[in-house]
Amino acid sequence: MTRRTPLALAVLLATGLAGSAQAAGTLHFANWSDYYPPELLKKFEQDTGIKATLDAYDSNETLLAKLKAGGGAYDVVVPSDSFIQIMVQDGLLQKFDHSKLPNLKNLKPNFQNLDFDPGHDYSVPYLWGTTGYSYDSKQVPGGTLEESWKPFFEPPAELKGKVVALNSIEDLYIAASHYLSIDQCTEDPKDAKKIQDLLLQQKPLLAMYNSDGTIERMAAGEVAMHMQWNGAFHRAHAQRPSLVYVYPKEGIHVFIDNLVIPKDAVNVAEAHTFINWMMQPENIAAASNFAKYNNAVAGSDQFMEKELFDDPAINTPQDKLDRLRTFKLCSPKALNLRSKVWTKLKK
Repeated sequence: MTRRTPLALAVLLATGLAGSAQAAGTLHFANWSDYYPPELLKKFEQDTGIKATLDAYDSNETLLAKLKAGGGAYDVVVPSDSFIQIMVQDGLLQKFDHSKLPNLKNLKPNFQNLDFDPGHDYSVPYLWGTTGYSYDSKQVPGGTLEESWKPFFEPPAELKGKVVALNSIEDLYIAASHYLSIDQCTEDPKDAKKIQDLLLQQKPLLAMYNSDGTIERMAAGEVAMHMQWNGAFHRAHAQRPSLVYVYPKEGIHVFIDNLVIPKDAVNVAEAHTFINWMMQPENIAAASNFAKYNNAVAGSDQFMEKELFDDPAINTPQDKLDRLRTFKLCSPKALNLRSKVWTKLKK
């Protein structure tokens, strides 16, 4: 993924330690590509005196593999809600010292005590959004499509080779489960087979599976339809007004990306300083304005761009709220079925 769009493999920020520096140290931060404003990291350096580097990855799966291989290279990373429990169970994250995170009090009420980490022992919400799909009204038959997953999974013949799916089993499997009215955490192999069959049926109709370049691809009109995150859509739509974001009537996944500290992090004190700093309203708002996603910090709205609240892709309309589907913690058995489907699909 990138929620996001391609960034260079790493961005090194080495600004001088001037101004109101309060502490010395180093922070190695890794995030989804193009999901954090480099200038905000410079501000963090100026405010704290901590030197910071920013690295990028393209999916939760990639991040998980990096942490399993030894996460000592990073002090703070940003996994999605669905991967927090997996990482905790695998011993890949370390508990927060809440005494070093006084700004936890700034979290909006509906983001406190989340199911995947009730006491925020391991994670703090960063940004959140939805995973739907967008289409170019100038390229689809009749100029409009029904608000369903059907056009995505069973696209019209005219769109063969013009549709892109995200390269993520999580996003595809969950969307397919919504379309087929199957529990995304099903432990029934027959249900998983139905999802697998749908995805295999869709595969030859796709241009590719790709989570990078979603903004550029749609903005340039290279394809007619793209599975996409709402923030990425917002940025593409600004360049190509004919794009439409779909809230499928069968349901649309809501994701929450989170700041966490890997178990093997070296600069733990600096990691706490950074996470606490990010929970200041003006700082998290800068991230929202850059990435075009909402956040979980109270008081941040006053610092956010008005255009975000005016875009129905970001500010979900009242008549679409019942289509939002929040994270569910699946059993190992269910996740194993999901993994087998992905293996079959990518052969």
